[in-house]
Amino acid sequence: MPEIKELVKSLADKYGRSRESLIPILQGVVANHRFVSDETMTEIARELDMSAAQVYGTATFYSFLDTVPRGKYVIRVCRTITCAMKGKNLILQELEDLLKIKVGETTQNRKFSLLETNCLGWCHKGPAMLVNDEVYTEVTPEKIREIINEYTKK
Repeated sequence: MPEIKELVKSLADKYGRSRESLIPILQGVVANHRFVSDETMTEIARELDMSAAQVYGTATFYSFLDTVPRGKYVIRVCRTITCAMKGKNLILQELEDLLKIKVGETTQNRKFSLLETNCLGWCHKGPAMLVNDEVYTEVTPEKIREIINEYTKK
């Protein structure tokens, strides 16, 4: 775990060691390792001189701070009522059929993870989804097939 210790220390050096530094540090870990493990949360707690429970509570509260390994491409579909009214359930069904997984799961080859998330801020162009940091709006089942086909080629 020396690599994690070094990463956490460098993030703490960059953002500070106060409670306000916790989220930027967690985000930095996710950016580097794609999720925050229990061991990493313990290391962050040690570095910031706070309880592991405080770090865990913060990490598990925010949906974009993954605490379990995810696929190379994390697909997050907006679950708001607005997106639901515009066909979000059809989008989820198409994704589940194409990827052969359910919401909350990751493909066996670890290429895709499928999640629902709270508002993405694109209600006026729903249904909306993210693939990692790429926003897709006004998606349809046909567009979903095209998008997944492009990521499958990568």
